[in-house]
Amino acid sequence: MTDDTSLPFSFPAVSRKKITASFDGGKLTSDGGVMLLAMADRRLGLAVKLSCVFPERRDPGRIVHSLADMIRARIFAIACGYEDGNDLDRLRGDPAFKLACGRLPDTGRDLCSQPTLSRLENAPHLREVIRLSSVLVDLWMDSYARAPSAITLDIDDTVDVVHGRQQLSLFNAHYDEHCFLPIHVYDTEHSRPVAVILRPGKTPSGREVRAHLRRLVRRIRRRWPDTRITFRGDSHYAGPEAMTFCEQNGVDYIFALAGTKPLARKVDEVCDAVRTERAIENKIVVRGYTETRHAAGSWHRERRVVARIEATQQGLDVRYVVTSLDIGSAEWIYDSLYCARGQAENLIKLHKTQLASDRTSCRSALANQVRLVFHTAAYWLILAVRDAIPKPRDLATAEFNTIRLRLLKIAARVIETATRVRLAFAAACPDADLFRGLANALVPQAP
Repeated sequence: MTDDTSLPFSFPAVSRKKITASFDGGKLTSDGGVMLLAMADRRLGLAVKLSCVFPERRDPGRIVHSLADMIRARIFAIACGYEDGNDLDRLRGDPAFKLACGRLPDTGRDLCSQPTLSRLENAPHLREVIRLSSVLVDLWMDSYARAPSAITLDIDDTVDVVHGRQQLSLFNAHYDEHCFLPIHVYDTEHSRPVAVILRPGKTPSGREVRAHLRRLVRRIRRRWPDTRITFRGDSHYAGPEAMTFCEQNGVDYIFALAGTKPLARKVDEVCDAVRTERAIENKIVVRGYTETRHAAGSWHRERRVVARIEATQQGLDVRYVVTSLDIGSAEWIYDSLYCARGQAENLIKLHKTQLASDRTSCRSALANQVRLVFHTAAYWLILAVRDAIPKPRDLATAEFNTIRLRLLKIAARVIETATRVRLAFAAACPDADLFRGLANALVPQAP
């Protein structure tokens, strides 16, 4: 007969009293805050929306875990810091995770295992994966109560280092790694993700950027035909194909532009003035702005180019921006509009380092795209929790790791009786009042 009694262990004595410990506390969880994620999921309808796109090719008579339940378990685990599918083998019996997924902690069936999740990630075909990614765009549009008059979307790619022979992985000399370069699109003003696209580890061509922009604009225009759209991006998004598409479809753009000798000659007079001012007055730094009309060899027309010129003791630094906007000064275009895209890089870093969105270790590129969608769904859940925090509180602008530490990784005892399930949180929880308020604030709104 097996003996499942856990063996006790000890810690150093305190005030001459012996300290013993054992893992026999009963139905306890270290992730009691997953219930907030469950309420955020119900409010957004996230798991249900994603499950409607997934193919259901299983025998109906043998289904144990619904698609929505599997998706919930996966994105709840990612949001709580368990980014690997293998973690579900240990979490499938956790009482709080079971309760968050709509199952009773004691009498309910355990959640799905890692092999089941692997089959889920590899199930969709190409068209289904495209529709799955479109759900994220729809989710972003649903976050607005009404169609906005104008939106600014930041588009950028980031390195995702691979350690195997995954499809689409390429060697990138700039990063000196085999990697992917997935594209991220954000509504930076509200910190909301719009789209995440897995792609090979090489700089996107102008035709590829145009294709991504066309699909995204088409999706937005279906619901918001009158909304003014502006894209911001680095210099490798300033291909003639992408700019021409934007101009032909009433979409504005602000892209960085690589400097060339013909372009430098057009701003040389202002550069000399900035250099001279710094040298004569012996200033540490002098900054100036100018603009010109310029047509590169691959362009079919002239476009407005703004230059930021900065002279320091180390020399002269000139940065260029090409834009379709015909309003505003050169300084406003560069400092107020273009430089604001730096926040998008912070959001990508948040996505990668605090939600492990670079855990794309599947062999199939489609399965890795599904993983990106799941990690972005987890982003939406934590963002929904953070947005529900009252603005005067310090956590209203906290990073996801802080939200996870303070509100999700909370110990609780889960007690199931014949008529109810009770969650007993720690009496000394430092954010008890905030947690109680969030539970009320995240109640799904009536349709």
